[in-house]
Amino acid sequence: MVLGIQIAGILFGLFMIYYSFLNYKRKEFSSKEIFFWSVVWILFIAISLFPNILDPIVKIGGFLRALDLLIISGFLFLIAAIFYTYTVTRKVQKKLETVVRDVAMRKYRK
Repeated sequence: MVLGIQIAGILFGLFMIYYSFLNYKRKEFSSKEIFFWSVVWILFIAISLFPNILDPIVKIGGFLRALDLLIISGFLFLIAAIFYTYTVTRKVQKKLETVVRDVAMRKYRK
């Protein structure tokens, strides 16, 4: 029996596959990126349909429920994504500062 949350998970996964495909068509994703994200969303759909897939991992990890595993995994993913975004932003900020400094120095010399 498929629950409402499973249907929502399946619909979300299908929408994200479609959205990833749109980004690929707009040339915002490379073929490697569309492959990676398609696999991620297919795994998301599979876990939504068959949550028992996670039972061995739940037992090995010492979690009480699969939901605990998913919540902790989600937090770890978000922390890693925020850290990665921060590092990329800092690199761009430093490059922008260098460009602005160079442009300002060129204008000052004239």
